[in-house]
Amino acid sequence: MASAASVSAQSAPVRRFWRMPRKLKFTREGKYFVGVTLGVGFAAINTANNLLYLVLGLQLSLIIVSGILSELTLRHLEIIRRLPTRAEAGRTFLVEISLVNRKKHSPSYSVEVEDLLAGRATEKRCYFLKVGASGSQTAAYRCTLPLRGSYRFRGFRVCTRFPFGLFEKSREVDFPDELVVLPRLVPVRPPVPGQAQSLGDDSVPRPGLGSEFYGLRAFRPGDDSRDIHWKTSARKGELLVREREADRGREVVLALDNALPPGEPGPRTDAAMEEAVSIAASLATDYTRRGMGVSIAVRGEARPAVQSERALQALLRWLALLPILPAEGAPGFPPLPRDTIGIGHRRSIGLPAVGHAFRCG
Repeated sequence: MASAASVSAQSAPVRRFWRMPRKLKFTREGKYFVGVTLGVGFAAINTANNLLYLVLGLQLSLIIVSGILSELTLRHLEIIRRLPTRAEAGRTFLVEISLVNRKKHSPSYSVEVEDLLAGRATEKRCYFLKVGASGSQTAAYRCTLPLRGSYRFRGFRVCTRFPFGLFEKSREVDFPDELVVLPRLVPVRPPVPGQAQSLGDDSVPRPGLGSEFYGLRAFRPGDDSRDIHWKTSARKGELLVREREADRGREVVLALDNALPPGEPGPRTDAAMEEAVSIAASLATDYTRRGMGVSIAVRGEARPAVQSERALQALLRWLALLPILPAEGAPGFPPLPRDTIGIGHRRSIGLPAVGHAFRCG
């Protein structure tokens, strides 16, 4: 779960000043109050009783005062949404909502902010009892998004029942924001491919910064004097330095079949394909944190190997947005090494024939 203190640096504040039009809704108490007010009004007109007119005036004044104070409460407010820097499918994360009152002399009471997500209702609200003049308050709500992918927040709904709870005044404000939910990481037992079985690094027969001896070459300005081979230099009459072979880091190749199996559509197939993506993300995370390079190949595309944590996050984001292709017309895999690890649906027909394979569904 993403930490509450971990917020996206790219999330922008919502700066909207609340003006008409508003949406007004009766509360249960408000319906009773308006009904009683209408009854008193009819009775006052029919009986011409001054006392009933006085009561009617008091009730109407409460309605007017309620409208004025609720309007003052919603004016000159600023909302800031802070999304988590990392969110995984199926895991709870926190979204922070800050409410800033730009009014210099009057506070805002009993304000409720609901975050709106495009395509579905979050039903997540943050309640602020009092935000003082020129002050601010911060609250957070828990959110769980079931699937990987891109989710778009479309804005906020701000409402208040201040001061008497008779009416709920609100307005929706559009402010788009995007959160990419990464594939869920699951426990896996990663196999060790043949290329990555050695505990050290393998050398490549070319000059580099490794530890194995490659050959001798003439000294050039900037070379380390400790690399000078003095015996050979004395024999040849010129300065010669040792040259080492380049080290090749251990690398793992994952082949993820992102094409649906033929003739097996349905929710179970979708779940199996999402499980395959989660396994690929989990293996990539495990291998990278072991110090190995990880590359992923899918239908028609191969990603370059990643080794750093920052590159891993970019790879996970790419997996979060990876589409599931239909069975018909899906491209094949690019050329793969012999010890590739295959991941896909149990009826996948495009997984490599060699190497370890994870079959889902």
